[in-house]
Amino acid sequence: MLEYLKKQVYEANMCLAVRNLVIGTWGNASGIDRERGLIVIKPSGVAYSKMSAIDFPVVDLDGNVVEGSMKPSIDTLTHIELYKAFPNIGGIAHTHSLYASSFAQAGRGIKPYGTTHADFFPGIIPCTRKMTPNEISSDYERHTGLVIAETFAELDYELLHAVLVHSNSPFTWGKDAADAVESAIVLESIAQMAFQTEMLQLAKCGVPMQQDLLNMHFKRKHKQEQ
Repeated sequence: MLEYLKKQVYEANMCLAVRNLVIGTWGNASGIDRERGLIVIKPSGVAYSKMSAIDFPVVDLDGNVVEGSMKPSIDTLTHIELYKAFPNIGGIAHTHSLYASSFAQAGRGIKPYGTTHADFFPGIIPCTRKMTPNEISSDYERHTGLVIAETFAELDYELLHAVLVHSNSPFTWGKDAADAVESAIVLESIAQMAFQTEMLQLAKCGVPMQQDLLNMHFKRKHKQEQ
Protein backbone atom coordinates (compact mmCIF):
# COMPACT_ATOMS: atom_id res chain seq x y z
CA MET A 1 0.00 0.00 0.00
CA LEU A 2 1.23 3.49 -0.95
CA GLU A 3 4.63 2.16 -2.01
CA TYR A 4 5.39 5.34 -3.98
CA LEU A 5 4.69 7.46 -0.90
CA LYS A 6 6.74 5.22 1.38
CA LYS A 7 9.72 5.65 -0.94
CA GLN A 8 9.32 9.44 -0.99
CA VAL A 9 8.97 9.70 2.78
CA TYR A 10 11.88 7.30 3.40
CA GLU A 11 14.14 9.41 1.16
CA ALA A 12 13.01 12.60 2.89
CA ASN A 13 13.86 11.16 6.31
CA MET A 14 17.25 9.99 5.13
CA CYS A 15 17.93 13.51 3.85
CA LEU A 16 17.25 14.89 7.34
CA ALA A 17 19.91 12.58 8.71
CA VAL A 18 22.46 13.28 5.97
CA ARG A 19 22.05 17.03 6.48
CA ASN A 20 22.56 16.68 10.26
CA LEU A 21 19.14 18.13 11.08
CA VAL A 22 18.28 15.39 13.57
CA ILE A 23 19.87 13.84 16.65
CA GLY A 24 19.89 10.07 17.21
CA THR A 25 16.49 8.69 16.24
CA TRP A 26 14.75 12.02 16.79
CA GLY A 27 13.06 14.02 14.06
CA ASN A 28 10.74 12.78 11.35
CA ALA A 29 9.15 13.48 8.00
CA SER A 30 5.79 12.37 6.67
CA GLY A 31 3.70 12.53 3.53
CA ILE A 32 -0.02 12.29 2.90
CA ASP A 33 -2.21 10.79 0.19
CA ARG A 34 -5.09 13.26 0.30
CA GLU A 35 -7.47 11.15 -1.80
CA ARG A 36 -7.21 8.21 0.57
CA GLY A 37 -6.72 10.25 3.73
CA LEU A 38 -3.65 8.18 4.65
CA ILE A 39 -0.27 9.27 6.01
CA VAL A 40 3.14 7.60 5.79
CA ILE A 41 5.48 8.57 8.60
CA LYS A 42 8.82 7.52 10.08
CA PRO A 43 8.67 4.61 12.55
CA SER A 44 9.37 5.48 16.17
CA GLY A 45 12.76 4.85 17.75
CA VAL A 46 14.41 3.30 14.69
CA ALA A 47 17.94 4.39 13.77
CA TYR A 48 18.12 6.13 10.42
CA SER A 49 20.91 3.78 9.32
CA LYS A 50 18.67 0.76 9.88
CA MET A 51 15.47 2.01 8.25
CA SER A 52 14.07 0.95 4.90
CA ALA A 53 10.97 2.10 3.05
CA ILE A 54 9.05 -1.05 3.98
CA ASP A 55 9.40 -0.16 7.67
CA PHE A 56 7.27 2.98 7.36
CA PRO A 57 3.80 2.63 8.88
CA VAL A 58 0.65 3.96 7.25
CA VAL A 59 -1.88 5.72 9.50
CA ASP A 60 -5.25 7.32 8.95
CA LEU A 61 -6.31 10.80 10.03
CA ASP A 62 -7.46 9.44 13.37
CA GLY A 63 -4.01 8.03 14.12
CA ASN A 64 -4.97 4.39 13.56
CA VAL A 65 -2.29 2.19 12.01
CA VAL A 66 -3.63 0.91 8.70
CA GLU A 67 -0.51 -0.94 7.60
CA GLY A 68 2.87 -1.80 9.11
CA SER A 69 4.21 -3.62 12.14
CA MET A 70 6.28 -0.76 13.54
CA LYS A 71 4.98 1.96 15.84
CA PRO A 72 4.56 5.31 14.05
CA SER A 73 6.54 8.34 15.23
CA ILE A 74 5.60 9.76 18.60
CA ASP A 75 4.87 13.03 16.76
CA THR A 76 2.22 11.45 14.52
CA LEU A 77 -0.69 13.28 16.15
CA THR A 78 1.09 16.60 15.61
CA HIS A 79 1.46 15.81 11.91
CA ILE A 80 -2.21 14.82 11.72
CA GLU A 81 -3.38 18.10 13.22
CA LEU A 82 -1.23 20.04 10.74
CA TYR A 83 -2.62 18.09 7.78
CA LYS A 84 -6.12 18.88 9.02
CA ALA A 85 -5.37 22.58 9.59
CA PHE A 86 -3.36 23.10 6.38
CA PRO A 87 -5.35 21.35 3.63
CA ASN A 88 -2.99 22.22 0.77
CA ILE A 89 0.19 20.68 2.16
CA GLY A 90 1.45 17.22 1.23
CA GLY A 91 4.44 16.74 3.51
CA ILE A 92 5.79 17.72 6.94
CA ALA A 93 9.26 17.63 8.50
CA HIS A 94 10.19 17.95 12.16
CA THR A 95 13.84 18.42 13.11
CA HIS A 96 16.03 19.19 16.08
CA SER A 97 18.45 21.32 14.09
CA LEU A 98 20.86 23.33 16.23
CA TYR A 99 20.19 26.95 15.35
CA ALA A 100 16.47 26.80 14.62
CA SER A 101 15.97 24.86 17.87
CA SER A 102 18.01 27.50 19.72
CA PHE A 103 15.57 30.19 18.62
CA ALA A 104 12.67 27.93 19.62
CA GLN A 105 14.17 27.35 23.07
CA ALA A 106 14.55 31.09 23.48
CA GLY A 107 10.91 31.59 22.48
CA ARG A 108 12.07 33.83 19.63
CA GLY A 109 10.89 34.10 16.06
CA ILE A 110 13.55 34.52 13.38
CA LYS A 111 13.65 38.03 11.94
CA PRO A 112 14.39 38.62 8.24
CA TYR A 113 17.86 40.17 8.26
CA GLY A 114 18.78 39.53 4.65
CA THR A 115 17.91 38.40 1.17
CA THR A 116 18.51 34.69 1.78
CA HIS A 117 15.61 34.78 4.22
CA ALA A 118 13.51 36.84 1.80
CA ASP A 119 14.07 34.39 -1.05
CA PHE A 120 12.15 31.71 0.85
CA PHE A 121 9.98 33.36 3.50
CA PRO A 122 7.93 36.60 3.35
CA GLY A 123 8.52 37.65 6.96
CA ILE A 124 9.41 36.56 10.48
CA ILE A 125 9.46 32.81 11.10
CA PRO A 126 7.02 32.70 14.02
CA CYS A 127 7.44 31.01 17.35
CA THR A 128 4.37 29.59 19.05
CA ARG A 129 3.21 30.60 22.50
CA LYS A 130 4.10 28.47 25.51
CA MET A 131 1.79 25.52 25.97
CA THR A 132 -0.43 25.46 29.03
CA PRO A 133 0.02 22.85 31.79
CA ASN A 134 -3.15 21.10 30.60
CA GLU A 135 -1.94 21.01 27.00
CA ILE A 136 1.33 19.49 28.13
CA SER A 137 -0.14 16.90 30.48
CA SER A 138 -3.05 15.78 28.30
CA ASP A 139 -2.69 14.72 24.66
CA TYR A 140 0.57 16.68 24.30
CA GLU A 141 1.40 15.78 20.71
CA ARG A 142 -2.07 16.67 19.42
CA HIS A 143 -2.01 19.97 21.31
CA THR A 144 1.36 20.77 19.76
CA GLY A 145 -0.28 20.65 16.35
CA LEU A 146 -3.23 22.72 17.54
CA VAL A 147 -0.93 25.40 18.96
CA ILE A 148 0.93 25.59 15.64
CA ALA A 149 -2.39 25.94 13.80
CA GLU A 150 -3.41 28.66 16.25
CA THR A 151 -0.18 30.53 15.50
CA PHE A 152 -1.16 30.57 11.81
CA ALA A 153 -4.71 31.79 12.36
CA GLU A 154 -3.83 35.05 10.60
CA LEU A 155 -0.79 33.87 8.62
CA ASP A 156 -0.57 32.26 5.18
CA TYR A 157 0.79 28.76 5.76
CA GLU A 158 1.42 28.27 2.04
CA LEU A 159 3.87 31.19 1.91
CA LEU A 160 5.27 30.96 5.43
CA HIS A 161 5.93 27.24 5.57
CA ALA A 162 7.84 26.97 8.86
CA VAL A 163 7.30 27.44 12.57
CA LEU A 164 9.26 27.20 15.80
CA VAL A 165 7.52 25.45 18.68
CA HIS A 166 8.28 27.33 21.91
CA SER A 167 10.94 25.59 24.03
CA ASN A 168 11.04 22.79 21.48
CA SER A 169 12.14 22.80 17.84
CA PRO A 170 10.95 23.51 14.28
CA PHE A 171 8.33 22.06 11.97
CA THR A 172 8.26 22.76 8.24
CA TRP A 173 5.88 21.70 5.49
CA GLY A 174 5.39 21.81 1.74
CA LYS A 175 3.80 20.20 -1.31
CA ASP A 176 5.38 16.85 -0.39
CA ALA A 177 7.89 15.38 2.07
CA ALA A 178 10.91 16.40 -0.03
CA ASP A 179 9.63 19.98 -0.19
CA ALA A 180 9.15 20.03 3.58
CA VAL A 181 12.73 18.82 4.09
CA GLU A 182 14.05 21.51 1.73
CA SER A 183 12.30 24.08 3.89
CA ALA A 184 13.92 22.56 6.98
CA ILE A 185 17.36 22.83 5.36
CA VAL A 186 16.81 26.46 4.39
CA LEU A 187 15.33 27.28 7.79
CA GLU A 188 18.42 25.98 9.59
CA SER A 189 20.73 28.05 7.35
CA ILE A 190 18.64 31.16 7.90
CA ALA A 191 18.57 30.54 11.66
CA GLN A 192 22.36 30.22 11.76
CA MET A 193 22.82 33.45 9.80
CA ALA A 194 20.32 35.28 12.02
CA PHE A 195 22.05 34.03 15.16
CA GLN A 196 25.46 35.11 13.93
CA THR A 197 24.09 38.46 12.76
CA GLU A 198 22.83 39.16 16.25
CA MET A 199 26.11 38.02 17.80
CA LEU A 200 27.98 40.44 15.55
CA GLN A 201 25.72 43.16 16.83
CA LEU A 202 26.74 42.34 20.41
CA ALA A 203 23.66 40.18 20.97
CA LYS A 204 21.30 43.10 20.38
CA CYS A 205 18.43 42.58 17.99
CA GLY A 206 19.45 44.13 14.69
CA VAL A 207 17.35 46.23 12.37
CA PRO A 208 15.36 44.02 9.98
CA MET A 209 15.96 44.44 6.27
CA GLN A 210 13.87 46.95 4.33
CA GLN A 211 10.37 45.66 3.55
CA ASP A 212 10.77 46.69 -0.10
CA LEU A 213 13.90 44.56 -0.45
CA LEU A 214 12.25 41.61 1.27
CA ASN A 215 9.18 41.86 -0.98
CA MET A 216 11.26 42.13 -4.16
CA HIS A 217 13.36 39.05 -3.41
CA PHE A 218 10.44 36.94 -2.28
CA LYS A 219 8.25 37.83 -5.27
CA ARG A 220 11.14 37.41 -7.73
CA LYS A 221 12.01 34.00 -6.37
CA HIS A 222 8.47 32.67 -6.42
CA LYS A 223 7.58 34.18 -9.77
CA GLN A 224 10.47 32.22 -11.29
CA GLU A 225 9.17 28.99 -9.80
CA GLN A 226 5.60 29.33 -11.04
